[in-house]
This record gives sequence, C-alpha cells and structure tokens, in this order.
Amino acid sequence: MEPVFPENKPQLDIEPLITLEGVVERIVYEREATGFFVGRMRTSNTHEFVTFVGNLMAVSEGETIRVTGRWVEDRKFGRQIRVETYETVVPNTVEGIERYLGSGLIEGIGPVFAKRLVEAFGAETLRVIDEEPKRLRRVPGIGKKRADQIRASWASHKAIQSIMIFLQGHGISTAQAVKIYKHYGDKAVAVLRENPYRLAYDIAGISFRGADKIASRMGLAKDSMERIKAGLLHALSEGVSDGHVFLQEEELLASASELLELPLEQLTVPLKALVAQKEAVRENDTLYLPVFHAAETGCAKLLKRLMATPYDPVSIQVENAIRWVEKKGAITLSPEQQEAVRIGVTAKVMVITGGPGTGKTTVINSILAILEKKGLSFLLTAPTGRAAKRMEGATGHDARTIHRLLEYSPKQGGFIRNETNPLETDLIVVDEMSMVDAPLMHALLQAIPPFCRLILVGDVDQLPSVGPGNVLFDIIASQTAPIVRLKTVFRQAARSGIVSNAHVINQGNYPAFNDTDFVFVKRQDSQRALDTVIELVTKRIPAKFGLDPVRDIQVLAPLRRGDAGVTRLNEALQEALNPNGTPIAKRLLRCGDKVMQLRNNYDLDVYNGDVGVITLADDEAKELEVTFEDRVVIYRYEDLDDLTLAYAATVHKAQGSEYPAVVLLFLPQHYMMLQRNVLYTAVTRGKQLAVIVGDAKAVGMAVRNSRITRRNTALTARLRNEI
Repeated sequence: MEPVFPENKPQLDIEPLITLEGVVERIVYEREATGFFVGRMRTSNTHEFVTFVGNLMAVSEGETIRVTGRWVEDRKFGRQIRVETYETVVPNTVEGIERYLGSGLIEGIGPVFAKRLVEAFGAETLRVIDEEPKRLRRVPGIGKKRADQIRASWASHKAIQSIMIFLQGHGISTAQAVKIYKHYGDKAVAVLRENPYRLAYDIAGISFRGADKIASRMGLAKDSMERIKAGLLHALSEGVSDGHVFLQEEELLASASELLELPLEQLTVPLKALVAQKEAVRENDTLYLPVFHAAETGCAKLLKRLMATPYDPVSIQVENAIRWVEKKGAITLSPEQQEAVRIGVTAKVMVITGGPGTGKTTVINSILAILEKKGLSFLLTAPTGRAAKRMEGATGHDARTIHRLLEYSPKQGGFIRNETNPLETDLIVVDEMSMVDAPLMHALLQAIPPFCRLILVGDVDQLPSVGPGNVLFDIIASQTAPIVRLKTVFRQAARSGIVSNAHVINQGNYPAFNDTDFVFVKRQDSQRALDTVIELVTKRIPAKFGLDPVRDIQVLAPLRRGDAGVTRLNEALQEALNPNGTPIAKRLLRCGDKVMQLRNNYDLDVYNGDVGVITLADDEAKELEVTFEDRVVIYRYEDLDDLTLAYAATVHKAQGSEYPAVVLLFLPQHYMMLQRNVLYTAVTRGKQLAVIVGDAKAVGMAVRNSRITRRNTALTARLRNEI
C-alpha cells in the first residue's frame, strides 16, 4: 500500500490544470509495481522546489521533466502538484547532460562515465549515444560490452517514453500506462491498436469499464463485435475469480448485458462466435473458458481411468497388518481408523477427511508403514510449502509441494512430469486437498501412472481452494471412490481448547473460551481492537508463552481492506516489530520484515503463500535475500512486487499452514466473511494458542452462518457419468 498522499483526497475547489518544467532533485518514494511516485523538482523558471505526486515511469534524479496536473493541499505534506500527464525533456546543456546521465538512468553509465562522455562529446553526447554508439568505445574504460549495454538501455528508455506519450494521448492515466507497459513492454501500442479490451483481463486493476473507455477513445463502437466478445470473456473471468469453473448461459448473458449496457439479444451472436473460435466452450447451457473446461473434464477422465485400472496385487493379511502396525507404533487404532487402514492398503483411490484431532496422520503413517514393509514405494505431496513441511514432520518421510513434485520448467512453460513422463511410484498421498484447485489437480493427475494408487487427505469443512473448483468436496459428493470421514476426537487432542472448540464451531454451536489456549478478548472499536492485537503480539503472548512474535505468531483477519483489514494490520505490526529495519530503496519493505510470496515464481522456486524473512538487501547489486523455512532465495529488485508484508494475512492465505499461535481479528465490519468455515479454518491454524480479538456478535454471526456460496462445478456429475 502506498503512503497516504493526497491523490485520493477530494478537493472542494478543483484547481485549474497547470504545466511545470524542472529538474528532478530527489525521489522521495517510488513503487515499481504501480509506478506511484513522489518526487521533488526544481522548476526551470522560478527555481523553486515543488513536490509532485503521481504515477510515473522511468524517471530518475537529474532528469528534466514537464508535468501537467493540479495543485492539491494536504495538512501533513503541504502543497503539491498531482500529476495527470508528463513527459521527459532531454537536457541541452553540458552540465544538464552530465547530471542526466550520471543519475543512473542509463545502465552502464554512472557519475564517472557521465563525466568522461561529456568531456569527450560535449553537447553532442546524447546524439552520439543515440545515433553513433560505436564512438562510445573511444572513451577510456568503455569496451564493447559496456557500449552495448549503454546502447540497449538508451533504446529501452526512449521506447518507454514514446509508449507512455502514446498511452496518455489516448486518455490512459499514468498509473494505467505504467501497468500496461510493464505487462506488454515494447508491444504495448500494437496490442492496444489490435484489441484494447485485452487490458481488462491482462492487467490487474484495469476493469472492463476502464478498458471500455480507452476503446471508445480509439473509435470502437458500443455494439462492435470485439467489444461484446470482450465483455462476455470478462464476465466468464469474473466467475473464475469467484471460484466458479463455468457460468450458466443465462447467468453469463445477464452479467455481460449489465456490463455492456446492451440488450440480451445483441449478445447471442457474439457468444456463438466465441464458441466457434474456441475462445469459450459450450456444454449444454453452460459456458467455460477453455483452460478450465480442459481441467475439469481432464480431472474426471483421469480419476475414472485411475480407479478402473488395477494395480499389481500385493498379498497383505490386513488384520494381521493392523495388529502389527499397532504393536510397532505402540498405538491403538479406533474402529474408524482401522477401517481407513483396511481401505487404504487395498483401494486404488480413496479419500480420508476429518477435523483436527481425529487421527488423519496416524492413519496415513499406518498405511505407509504397511505398504513400505511390503516393498512398495510412495510419494508425499501438498499444495503449499508449509503444508509439505508439516506433512514431512508428521510422517518422517520426504514431502514436496505439488509444483516441485511435478518439476515445473520455466523454460518449457509447463510441468516436466506429465502423461508422457509420469511419476515413478506405487502410491501418492496428497495432504491438504481442500486447497487444491481444478487446474492443479488436473496437472497432478496427468503425471500419475494408471497403475498407481492415490490417497487424498483433507478437511472438507475448511475453506475451498483460492483457485476455481471445489475438488475435494466434489470427489466426496460423487461417492465414486471410498470415503472415510474420521469423526472421533482423541482424548489427548480433546484436551486442547482449539481442537474441541473447532468441532463445536463446526457443529454450529458457540465456542467455550478459556484463559489458557482458546482466548477471547472483547473489543468492539476497530482501533482499540487493532491496538490490542499489537499488544498481544509484541508483549503479552511472547512474555507468557515464550513465543517469537515474528516466527511463531500469525495475525489473521477475514478481509484485506478496511480499518481492521490485513493491510492496516501489517503497517502497524511492521512499525511495532521492525521499526529500525533498514528501508529497502523506494519501497515499504525493510530488512527483517516477515514477507509472503504472492504468486508462483517458477524461476525462483517460490510459490504463492510461501512465508519468509528479509535477511539482506544489497542496493548496489539491486538484490534481496529472503530466508524461507527450507532455503534462502535471492530476489532481484524488479521481482519484489511479488512480496508483501506477512505479519498479518487473510484466513484464506493462511490455509494449509499451522503456527504455534494465531491472533484473529474478528469484527462485525467483516460481515462479508463472517462464515462458519472462515472461523473454523482460522482457529485451526493455531497449534498451542488461538486468540480472537473482537466482538462476540461477530463470532455468533459466523457460527450461525453455515451458508457456503455454491461454486459452479460439474466434477461430481462427470465422475458419476451424468454428463
């Protein structure tokens, strides 16, 4: 989140547009992901210092720029100009050129080489770089490699400026222009001319309506085929964002009609065109984006093939094996667990589900021990790094994330393990199955050989996957594979207030709080609640339980935005836990911060939800070191937009992870997410301690709200051969 500068503050009196030109003296703040920029410039005419705020790209200290915008007044930051459009102005004096090049704007040129270049070429320096780059090698210290670097960087800088001017000329804000250039690069203009509606589903933060305004300025008619097709695809994409694999035709047309402000009858022909062009898939009265249709149909086909293909028989006296494993582990399996083991050592595909403390891990360990004794091989996997690490600790065997198991190759743009190069094993066990979405399940099933066995383990009462689909729920609902639901909470687990109350919540009853491991702190005001969370994390919990506030305590909230949201919590926790961390150049991150990876980065082998700590920053090399649980990863500065503060996280983001302690902020203003499965998922993230800070009414609302938004999926029907 950018600092609160006045760009979003309403002005009672709208100031007229003005244009200022001057030299950028200092960059106060810059966020590369959005181009949000705060700088100080010395104006050319009056030589006064002016603060300017806006979304600018490729602007460096020492550069001359011309900005157009309006004055805004802020109590804290004073009078500033909010930039609406801008352009760079190439300096024409020797002094200006030297400062311009010495700013670091062009790779390969710093203050030393800027001085040498100006001494060699004078006022002609920029023309030489642009038109006669071979002459650069006459300058002492500039060889072929550095000359090529300078030429490439100069060309890139010029391209950025020309593209930004084009985009701004078509009514695109500077903030949007930065995002567009970052996504498309030098092809940005060509992409927009071909189909401006690509912005709506390619660029985060640009809505269909935003792309529509741009398209209108570029001359596309409101009822044009391209506009309607783009609106239909956008409506389908919005459905995917809500977890749906498909939309009903009636639902899709209604959504697109509202979006496009066109009657339904005008949408039917473009929809047929999308299907004919294979940009959408029709199945009866449902419409899919092709990738998700392939994922769902592929999951059904491969699961049915797996269940139908026999495995090489292994002679197992099951009852003897159960007695052996009990004696070996000095355990007594419950009747439920014994039944799960019976099925697990004989079934081709099975599902084990149950809440905390019901002994899922004991069942898995028993099955693995029996099959290992018989000489069978197995692989263990989970959707996230934390879940895989936890699985590894619980079983004593190596466990990997699904992405690592399938050996994703950035070079090939896909998984190395697939139907033509399957995994080599007799059994695969997948933990935390509720987190696995349809596309990832499809990729996994493609890599499982037909003779292999498959055991799916998870808690079906937790939140569904962030991505589209509801795979675990659908497989259980289909009843096409053996399902074992473990319900008995073991005595040792039942002594935990977290475990016992999780089951109470899941049954729709209000939990019984205590003062040992399942604590409620009443706070109704959001600011007081936030202050209490800070005090708990920084003082009270570490003092009483000896837990590290960064490593061992995770703060959770249902929503990201708002006074009691994750973003606000992270800002406050960073200031409380890491006030003296060295700031990382022009970003809100500091050395020592707890951070989370926001999307899969296959090149770095880090994945959405991975949590680590920034342990080193090198401004000169423009690299950052993040220490995760099992490895150290070096980030380039340009990859840092994939990281966010992780002192606090949404409940959804924390799924699949466990922490010694969790602190959940839960208030009525979170009403959109006050659901039973949200509360259940949140409290079960804590192993030793769960603290809820908030309003009892919010807890009650969540406990009573068992309504789960139904996702549009057809996997259950496909597995039953109903489609």
